Amino acid sequence: MLKSQTVLPVEIVFHPSWWHKHAGIVFDEDFFYNPKCRVESERRMEQELYQRFGEYGLGADHNRDLPQIGAVHNAAGYLLSEMLGCDVVYEADAPPQVICAHREDFSLEVDAAFDSKAFKRIEKLIDELTGKYGYVCGDINWGGILNLAIDLKGENTLMDIMLYPDEAKIYFSKIALVIERFFSYIQSYTGSNSISVNRIVRHFNRPITLHSECSHTMISEEDYIEFLLKYDIQWANKYQPFGIHYCGKDPHRHRKAFAQIPNLDFLDLGWGGDVKVLREDLPHTFFSLRLDPVTLNRKSHEELETIICDKVKESGNQELTGVCCINMDAETDDEKVRTIFKTVNELRKTAR
Repeated sequence: MLKSQTVLPVEIVFHPSWWHKHAGIVFDEDFFYNPKCRVESERRMEQELYQRFGEYGLGADHNRDLPQIGAVHNAAGYLLSEMLGCDVVYEADAPPQVICAHREDFSLEVDAAFDSKAFKRIEKLIDELTGKYGYVCGDINWGGILNLAIDLKGENTLMDIMLYPDEAKIYFSKIALVIERFFSYIQSYTGSNSISVNRIVRHFNRPITLHSECSHTMISEEDYIEFLLKYDIQWANKYQPFGIHYCGKDPHRHRKAFAQIPNLDFLDLGWGGDVKVLREDLPHTFFSLRLDPVTLNRKSHEELETIICDKVKESGNQELTGVCCINMDAETDDEKVRTIFKTVNELRKTAR
């Protein structure tokens, strides 16, 4: 049973539009690949968090230059898509936008991904940061099998499952090899691979391998079991602690399949997920309860407090529960953020 170092850990992540407006951060290619800009930008982000929310522990590294290889204050998967051949557009106030490659065949060379210009840029960044600082830290969001398949083939991926199941299975297996090789490579340098997926993983003594399944809201439970569950089982047995990031509104729909994963230590479950039902099937899994950033802006402070309290209660075990809100936009009120932390602090007082 995976427990965090603190009861009810809480994390927030702002959308690039927030950072651009309030801290002047520009999310161009330099932000991601220029070693000097990489370090300076992460420190500026830490400083902004410290000035606004330092009393809640945010921005603890505001006085340090840390050689973060990836944007650990963002939530965006893009690099593996680029490595596999997708075009990526970098904008000043948005996460990197992956342009679907709309491939029609099943060709995919694992080694070619690591010979790509995109991967070579990361290798160069790591070498330069290591040369200056003696080490690197952080990680890079590595997405997920179905996520990447859809980036590469678009809606054809869903058609493949129905019309060409054998070919689709081979294709997924190749993507899985790329993913595993990538996150193992990153973790060999930094000791982590999923902070960029959800910062809550920082609150555990051991690095969590967190597989993003954002697109699983588009497939049936039967298709998940037939085509993709085996990879979660394999990785759960091989990389512990293991978790699933499911930001869709219906993670409970796959709960019976999730329960087949022998070591599902962590579930990052989307807004709208039936927490109580999930807990019935996953009594020993840590739940990261995701608040909806759009709903956050519309709710009063009292309503937000009630939502958090209700969700935590539905989880049933505060030692296996955390709270997060990801991709809050430029219009998010600082006081709403403080309400999240204040509410969680009050709930901690009742923890048993």
